[in-house]
Amino acid sequence: MTQQKKLKRTIRARARKTGESYAAARRHVVMQGGRTAASASVPAAPPAPATSRGAAKAEARKGEAGVIKKTGHGYDHWFAVLDAFGASTKGHTASAAHLAREHGVPSWHCQMVTVAYERERGLRAMNQSCAGDFQVNVSKVVPVSVSEVVDALRSARRRAQWLRGADASLARALEAALAGPRPREIKVRDAGLARVRYPWEAEAVEIAIIGKPNGRTSVVASMTKLAGPKEVEERRAQWRDALRGLKEYLDRS
Repeated sequence: MTQQKKLKRTIRARARKTGESYAAARRHVVMQGGRTAASASVPAAPPAPATSRGAAKAEARKGEAGVIKKTGHGYDHWFAVLDAFGASTKGHTASAAHLAREHGVPSWHCQMVTVAYERERGLRAMNQSCAGDFQVNVSKVVPVSVSEVVDALRSARRRAQWLRGADASLARALEAALAGPRPREIKVRDAGLARVRYPWEAEAVEIAIIGKPNGRTSVVASMTKLAGPKEVEERRAQWRDALRGLKEYLDRS
């Protein structure tokens, strides 16, 4: 059995035992160095590294002016409310619901404040979701229309050109998604929006193609179900290279 198959088997065993999602189970298994779920106890989520905690706290304070405008209070007030509620043990969903139900915080800002609280208190690292897995977004604005970007993805000939300098595993995953035995459809909603979703190993990818003024387009590659901060940075670098190649190709076209 290959190492990858062993890893997936271990993750599924842990998920069955603990009731965690596949992504959360995978994160714990990877951090434990692949120990079998049968022999490993179920640990609490490990604290984020000191550097990650510092960055997360700094990130948490962004957007406070908008929170004050919408709710009348800043983060210190809402963090005290969440401390009194016991948010650190009651979890993200219950904490956001408490802000909405008991304090009338608008739904978007409930999520925003709760995420900021979790980062500030070291409960959530940068790029970490409330499910425990990690995620990353990389974007690039290109000087062409949405339809032109869609064609550059759909066309095997054009795809091969702009992916020439991209990471090989990224290129294989995209090729398998768009031209494999079960090709994924690039769904075009209208002239201003298109998207495609597909798996890459145990992770999930979404490419959103969003029209902007003056005939430009924003291409956003989002990934979820990442195992940890190291993988976040690896995927970020891979997508930066790929989207840079796309922009350079479209600049020449």
